[in-house]
Amino acid sequence: MLPIGYDNFRKVFEQKLDFVDKSLFIKELIDDRATEVAVFTRPRRFGKTFNLSMLHCFFSATVWDQPTQGMFDRLKIAALGEEYMQHQGQYPVVFITFKDVKDHGYEIAYKKMCALVKEVYQEHRYLLTSPCLYDEDKKEYEIILQHESLDEVVLSNSLKKLTKYLYQHYRVRPWLLVDEYDTPIQAAYVHGYYNEMIDLLRGVYGAVLKTNPYLHRAVITGILRVAKESLFSGVNNLEVYSFLRSEYGQYFGFTEEEMDQLLQQTQLTNQAQEIKAWYNGYQCGDIIVYNPWSVANCLKQKGELAPYWINTSDNLLIRNLLIESSTEFKTSFESLFKEEPIERLIDEYMVFADLRTNETAAWSLLFMAGYLKVIAQERTDDGLRCQLAIPNREVRNLLFCYKDYGVMART
Repeated sequence: MLPIGYDNFRKVFEQKLDFVDKSLFIKELIDDRATEVAVFTRPRRFGKTFNLSMLHCFFSATVWDQPTQGMFDRLKIAALGEEYMQHQGQYPVVFITFKDVKDHGYEIAYKKMCALVKEVYQEHRYLLTSPCLYDEDKKEYEIILQHESLDEVVLSNSLKKLTKYLYQHYRVRPWLLVDEYDTPIQAAYVHGYYNEMIDLLRGVYGAVLKTNPYLHRAVITGILRVAKESLFSGVNNLEVYSFLRSEYGQYFGFTEEEMDQLLQQTQLTNQAQEIKAWYNGYQCGDIIVYNPWSVANCLKQKGELAPYWINTSDNLLIRNLLIESSTEFKTSFESLFKEEPIERLIDEYMVFADLRTNETAAWSLLFMAGYLKVIAQERTDDGLRCQLAIPNREVRNLLFCYKDYGVMART
């Protein structure tokens, strides 16, 4: 039975829990040498954190002060042989997640950012005794560890400095793994400190990603594809893999083949048609994937169909967006409920400031957050024109509930 709520690869391994083997994701990353910074955007609960945790365990020799050797011996990546397994445990890794930075005010969010950086520095505290670090480097390291609130310049440069220290110690450039990079941005937009948070994160990401000679590769995950100009300005070695592209599509969510295997293992093949109608429909380029969170919960409940995914969030941003939308926007939703696809421009780079003034931004948010799917796309002079539809019954039920809040057009 698939575990529910486990996003830590090491814990799943140690407790010998079942999971769908996505270790060939590692192969694809190793082969993708031309991409130094890979950003993967998927809806919430689509396995982003678990995949990053898997990367952490693969590339680092130790995680939680425990060796990672042997953790991948029975997985698909090991079957490929030494060409890929030679990378196991050979790199220092910086892993940071911003999933809990979603506060009502900037001051608290800033303190949480400082605390997260401090935790990452604690994980590599052994660097303080390294003969490869200069005394002034160790003094700067101690500043991070000893202070609850850091100067903004110190915070902005903290991750870059850590990659430098790790390189000096190992003489191997580290991997950087950033989970839920956009969570602080979403919270800042909802609670009114968007500009301050964008300025802060632009400094953090710009320092560690832009022409950083100490960084080997970076893998970043989030829900939204935030505009490069507002966040990753000057980071030219960045590639974004969203639902609009087939590359890496099979590694986030369950594929048709994986779904059939799971239904057989749980003896629910007689309910396959209904389960698929409720939880499939996400289209990643030409690859169809299923919502893994909903499927895992459904299988655990022996095939009970319920809105598992939509209950993992308060959906406040989405609900407010729909309620405040124009009559024309709401009329388009009526077409979607009638299973009539609509054609709209999708902006591949999200700008939160445009949400209330530009309906292209609104449609783009709904797509990237998993409330709509793209069934066809065409690059035009106006931009990316897409055919949009509701992905499945689970999402349809959520959106239909909003009709009582004024989402449906008034006639």
